[in-house]
Amino acid sequence: MRFSLTVEQAEFRDAVGELLAKECPLAAVRAAWEAPPGSLDRHVWRRLDEMGVQAMLLPEARGGLGLDECALVPVLEQTGRCALPHPIVETAMVAAPLGVTGFVATDLGGRFVPCAADADVLLLRADPTLRAYRPDEVEIVAVTTVDRARRAATVTAVGEGTLVTDDPADIAAAELRGALGTAAQLVGLSRRMLDLTVAHVTQRHQFGVPVGSFQAVKHHAANALTRIEFAAPVVLRAAYSLASRAPTAGRDVSMAKALASDAAAMTGRTALQCHGAMGYTVEHDLHLLMKRTWALTRAWGDRAHHAEVVATALEGER
Repeated sequence: MRFSLTVEQAEFRDAVGELLAKECPLAAVRAAWEAPPGSLDRHVWRRLDEMGVQAMLLPEARGGLGLDECALVPVLEQTGRCALPHPIVETAMVAAPLGVTGFVATDLGGRFVPCAADADVLLLRADPTLRAYRPDEVEIVAVTTVDRARRAATVTAVGEGTLVTDDPADIAAAELRGALGTAAQLVGLSRRMLDLTVAHVTQRHQFGVPVGSFQAVKHHAANALTRIEFAAPVVLRAAYSLASRAPTAGRDVSMAKALASDAAAMTGRTALQCHGAMGYTVEHDLHLLMKRTWALTRAWGDRAHHAEVVATALEGER
């Protein structure tokens, strides 16, 4: 079985990547750290909406593109590469298949809700259901986290909201899509951190030669690349499992999230070490990527949780 992209999927991914490279530089991510609650710049969000990214999983009958996870996951990798400070996973991967559209924030990924004060709609657990709330139906308390571009908050419902689903299978599927979308973003983050590192060690000279020519530096970079290239196809496999409603979808998504988290964590450490002292300064763009990595490896289930899911699934298959 092959999990390579079709020509159309690759072309759309590349088009989104080109847009994000132009419209969402890391300076825009840094600006999101300082923007007041409710004042996140949506310029790039509108451009993505014009391309149909937020509605890729929405049926054509409802104005969407009617695509599946195999098409969306490569696009989400590009949003991870630029550390997009908008809830694209929550909106495109989680909410849209449930029929919830707009700029969506949700608590399905954890206790802290990214972009809560900026959202048009808040998709929240109201056990045993999921309900959609207007901003005036919730109380939002901002919290300080390691990645301030995620603009996290705690959210408490004070209104009735609107029932989205009371089907446990729908909720479980939404959680899987959120974990998979986050895994895709972690792969993108890993690739960007490695690219920054390679550029740095190529330009940085010591003893009259680029530090990237040193064997130890080459080994660090090669090890990081190996982790990334091992995780990336597993993420695509999990996308296929969700799209095809495979019985192993839960196991496959957990494997993808665990391996993508491992790859991002190792690549971040490698990047920091290879950048030397400058890598420790908050002024360097590497910090924006590393801190996003730290946040996403813990969102939608941490590595320990997903490793346990995989182990339990494999034990049941014996």
